[in-house]
Amino acid sequence: MTSNGFMSRRPATRTATSSRLRRIALAAMTAASLALGGTAAAAAAPPPAGSGPAPAAPALAAEDLALPAAEADDDGWFTSWAQSQQRVSTKNFDNQSLRMVTRLSQGGDAVRIRLQNQFGTGPVVIDQTNLALSAGGPAIVPGTDRVLTFDGAPSVTIPVGGEVWSDPTTIGTAAQDELAVTFYLARPTVTSLHDRAGRNNYGAPLGSGNLNGSVSGASFTENLPWTYFVSAVDVYNTDLAGTVVAYGSSVVDGVGSENCGPGCDAFGQDRRWTDELARRVVAELPASQQVAVVNEGISGTTSSPVCGGGGLDGVSRLERDVLALHGVTGVIFYYGTNDLANGCTDETILASYRQIFERLRAAGIEVYVTPITPRPGYTALQNQRRAVVNAFVREGGNCSGTCDAVFDFDAVLRDPANPTSIYPPYDTGDGVHANVAGQEAIAASIPVERLVPAGPAVTTDVRERCLAGTPYLAVRVTNDADVALDVDVATAYGSRSFAGVAPGASAYQAFPARAEPADDTTVTVTARASGGGGRETVEEVVHAAPDC
Repeated sequence: MTSNGFMSRRPATRTATSSRLRRIALAAMTAASLALGGTAAAAAAPPPAGSGPAPAAPALAAEDLALPAAEADDDGWFTSWAQSQQRVSTKNFDNQSLRMVTRLSQGGDAVRIRLQNQFGTGPVVIDQTNLALSAGGPAIVPGTDRVLTFDGAPSVTIPVGGEVWSDPTTIGTAAQDELAVTFYLARPTVTSLHDRAGRNNYGAPLGSGNLNGSVSGASFTENLPWTYFVSAVDVYNTDLAGTVVAYGSSVVDGVGSENCGPGCDAFGQDRRWTDELARRVVAELPASQQVAVVNEGISGTTSSPVCGGGGLDGVSRLERDVLALHGVTGVIFYYGTNDLANGCTDETILASYRQIFERLRAAGIEVYVTPITPRPGYTALQNQRRAVVNAFVREGGNCSGTCDAVFDFDAVLRDPANPTSIYPPYDTGDGVHANVAGQEAIAASIPVERLVPAGPAVTTDVRERCLAGTPYLAVRVTNDADVALDVDVATAYGSRSFAGVAPGASAYQAFPARAEPADDTTVTVTARASGGGGRETVEEVVHAAPDC
């Protein structure tokens, strides 16, 4: 925004730090880990009696050592993969290893993971956790395996309903890389899980001991279509602009994404609309505007806690599955179809919408909402209620002022000839869920540039001054954001940097125009949150040459 009366170019935003600075930061973190005795953190847990020797972890170079969590705050960390835990497993494990495979939507220079025991019947002890690049199936890439630590220890106990984050470990990853997370459980263990892994994960036989270090994965003979323990993977990448969370029920969870037509099975191919969207982000947005896309859908859940969902409704799990993630800048919200099916009114649904949207926006997170998509089983009354909810969402293109944008999946999926059902080429056959073609259509409908968060708000005022016969160019930059900013001002007559400009305060400098009028009559202002990281606002203001 400008207040000088001159024409200004459109402000742009970009990331505040470069890959080089990211590498420097990681090197400093690694040095800190060495100074604190970091080599001990990479030691494997001793196997319990009767389990057999644990495979030795490979020797790692200093830059690959685990980083103590105390040395890394949340700046530069972004959640790049997630799946929400939803129930306790009926399958128990004992003295064996499990290998989960996660696909990152964005990469970075380091990784940390979240483990949960949300629905366990007692505390869970994970005796050793390994992380490596996946080589496909249960195999891992040789030389990439490392033992994770938790507060410096290789084993961790997770209380009932609790969670832990691992210490960071340096490992280079790129967008769409797959990471294998392997757990050794030395004793009988009841686990929590997510039902729709969307791929095979892998288990070694009961009683086979610690096989975490297996490179070929040949011993992981059981296919497991569920995801155990791991619920989020963060990457350290200060060049990322943010993380966008898809939040909702089965349409988010990917039901139908394995359906690619007669004789075709897309299981394990990552064909959910969120997967397609993540690939679009990488392919279509410039390097300075990349965001991670993660999926926090749980099938069968509702928006409102009074409409069902068994405690997994959108209101109740918002803290765990969205607000507790890192670097979240946006949420794509799809909820309400099960609320309607369970007999809830539009007033109840909209009350939950308002509550969720308010909490997200209070946290500085933009909210993008889709109207409720068709369902052939709805009664006339349920369709009437759906129409009321959808009119609220579409009003003003911003949910009647309560959200930030509307992504209209209903318009994408509904059958023009039968708007209470899905368009047949997109239908799995149940009239509710989208097949692979429908998933692709949803992803294609989303304007990826809208997912990029704006930089901090500033007001730039440029004026000509004349003092004692000397012309000056006076530049004032006011911080309209709610955090302190570092501000750089560049003109044809000089430049200046300001650190820690408080919210509501201004950075001011008058530059003497002693030279002949310059060809470049542009002031460039760059503003970023103090301390680096996040997004920058870059504003260019065209001005007349100062003259007395």
